[in-house]
Amino acid sequence: MFGKNQQEMLLKMQQAMEESKQKLDQIIVSGDAGGGLIRVEFNGNRKLTNLEINASLQDIDKEDLEDLLSVAISKALVEVEIVHERTMSSSAMNFLPKF
Repeated sequence: MFGKNQQEMLLKMQQAMEESKQKLDQIIVSGDAGGGLIRVEFNGNRKLTNLEINASLQDIDKEDLEDLLSVAISKALVEVEIVHERTMSSSAMNFLPKF
C-alpha cells in the first residue's frame, strides 16, 4: 500500500510525534485562583500533575471551593492548550512540503 519512502516518512513522523509527547510530559503549566488559595498544574499533555488547596477546608465553603477549582483549572487548560498546539504544530511542520 505504501512505498518504502512513504513508510520511512511515516515512521519518522511517528517518532517525531512521540518525541513531542515526551517533551510535553516535561512541560508544566499552572493556574491559580483566589490569590493563590487554589493552584493546579498540568503537564503539556493535559495531565493534572498537582493540585494545591492553600486554605483550611473549614474556612471555605463547598461552592466557593468548586468555583475556585473551576477558575484555576480553566486558566491552566487555556495555557496548556497553547503549549500543546505549538509543540505538536512545530513537530508537524518538519514534514510539510516547503513552498
